[in-house]
Amino acid sequence: MSSKTHHVPSHASLLRDVPAVSVSPASSRLDAIVVPASRPSLQRLISLSAQLSVPLVVLCSKQAQADKIAARVEETFGARALVIDVPDGYQLPGHRHVTSEETFQKASAHRWSDLSLKRNIGLVLARLRGWKKILFVDDDIYQLQPRHVWRLAGSLDRHPVASMASKYFPDNSVVCHARRLAGLAQDVFVSGAVLGVNTQYPTLSFFPDIYNEDWFFFAQHAAARSLPKIGDVRQDEYQPYADPERAAREEWGDVLAEGLYALFSGTPGWDLKDQLKAATSVNHWKLFIADRRSMISETCNRLSAAPYISDSTDSDEILDARRSLHRAATQLDNFVTPELCVDFINGWREDEVRWQELMPSLGSVLTEREAMNELELKTYYSAGYDAGQLSVESLIAAWRSSLNRSSTQSRGLVRGWRSPVDSKPSRS
Repeated sequence: MSSKTHHVPSHASLLRDVPAVSVSPASSRLDAIVVPASRPSLQRLISLSAQLSVPLVVLCSKQAQADKIAARVEETFGARALVIDVPDGYQLPGHRHVTSEETFQKASAHRWSDLSLKRNIGLVLARLRGWKKILFVDDDIYQLQPRHVWRLAGSLDRHPVASMASKYFPDNSVVCHARRLAGLAQDVFVSGAVLGVNTQYPTLSFFPDIYNEDWFFFAQHAAARSLPKIGDVRQDEYQPYADPERAAREEWGDVLAEGLYALFSGTPGWDLKDQLKAATSVNHWKLFIADRRSMISETCNRLSAAPYISDSTDSDEILDARRSLHRAATQLDNFVTPELCVDFINGWREDEVRWQELMPSLGSVLTEREAMNELELKTYYSAGYDAGQLSVESLIAAWRSSLNRSSTQSRGLVRGWRSPVDSKPSRS
């Protein structure tokens, strides 16, 4: 079986290491740090943005409440943010992706996540505002240092994207976590968790609605072995085997991303056109799925043979990992076919063409309010800006808005302002 149809434990050959040279903040300026937020506490990132003097764009849903995050920004000296509520069911105007169709949702065990949507909003917003460099940071990332941010931003002068790897706690799928637990080789690739983007790059890609969406976003750069890795970062620890359904929801995206990147790793010297042509071969996916099935089976067998340690926590972890692997294997057997993989790759390329047609043109420079109108996002807050520059109308509207908030939130009006879109804020 060809190496390009095997599970590849490490895709490090697709990365380009960036030397740890000194970069001055002035030459590596970011326009915004974009945070797709679903957790309530963002103080680490708010403090980092204040330290860097770089404004935040916080895209809120689930447990992340826009008004409360705006209040937290107001209470942090030097912090500034555009805090946006992303309502359930929201879609970017005009964007309907083939890769989001029901057939593919079924293959992903009806996984629901708005992470891809929020990242795509960040890309479109950056183009509308005329920004050049943005940094995506997930809300579970910590120990991201200013020097890392400066290096990321500086590298965007030479590369369209640059990223970091979350090795502590490892940013892997459930299946890959289980491989490591079983003593098998398993690396951690760069991801969208900390991802710098030069939004003036002409053929900027998009994030499809699938697990491993970031691998598809920077696929063209990985295929060319030119994806810059700046270093490593940490993310909050979680229990990957707590819910076997997590493995089922990840399996479809993991098969597609790993199968595509195995092809990239196994075809050095090929151009992207030939690699994508190979990725639309039913035979490629037939062989890769067979190897995936064998890999999951081998991992499960190794865990079954592992001696049960007296520590019940370790024993429970092995049992939970095996349950998750069985659930992933069931999803793979029942819903993932070579033909469906080919359909997704074709749909992804079709979506890519449509995305390029709908992306705002280079040179667009809209105000904040104009950009929000274009995005049809109705509720947002500008926080941390000089209250002295507000119009009387905006101050009155902000005061009215604050009546239903706690006294802690309203104190933020002393230093800055928070204003929903309906209050017609005057500052862009």
